[in-house]
Amino acid sequence: MIRSWTERSRSKPFDSEGDEEVAERKLQERSERVSIGARIVAFLLDYVLIAGYLAVLFVVSFPAQPLIKPLFTTSPLTAELSGFLIITLPVYLYFAVCEGSKSHATWGKRKMGIAVAGVRDRPVGLGTSLLRSALKLAPWELAHFAVWHIVIPSELPASLVYTALATVYVLVFAYVISPFWNPRRQTIYDSIAGTVVTYSK
Repeated sequence: MIRSWTERSRSKPFDSEGDEEVAERKLQERSERVSIGARIVAFLLDYVLIAGYLAVLFVVSFPAQPLIKPLFTTSPLTAELSGFLIITLPVYLYFAVCEGSKSHATWGKRKMGIAVAGVRDRPVGLGTSLLRSALKLAPWELAHFAVWHIVIPSELPASLVYTALATVYVLVFAYVISPFWNPRRQTIYDSIAGTVVTYSK
């Protein structure tokens, strides 16, 4: 009996490794079937919600204009910080919290039947989701930084501001084309965060 137990114990790591390989293969199969079009449609659906939120902000801003206007005209730093707190942060939390939740998907992704998974098909925690969303929205926030320093007089060198703006285009282009050469169709921010978009189980 001891010999039998020992043999099973020795074989366990190999079984575990085999299970990981099977999970990895199934994950890759599910991720390979997710088309780029499905991800784009999911994002557009999410953008409908984001646009709705921006529309509400636009309406609310009219009566509060005397309070809000100085925030976006005093200095680039104040404008960027205000824009981050009012616009970027809520959008960031929407993506991060939804994709770090039990469904691992935003409203748009749920409509398309896709979700965010960890490598080797492990669940995505809130920490990973926060990192993924931060990387995903980094070009957006960098664009805000550049635009505010162009619109409002800034002490920063123009070369630095326009370099930041050029970096936005480079990052967006890299994000868009990266799934085409990745076997799991991961974007750059997916690869860094250790995530992949798959069809929901």
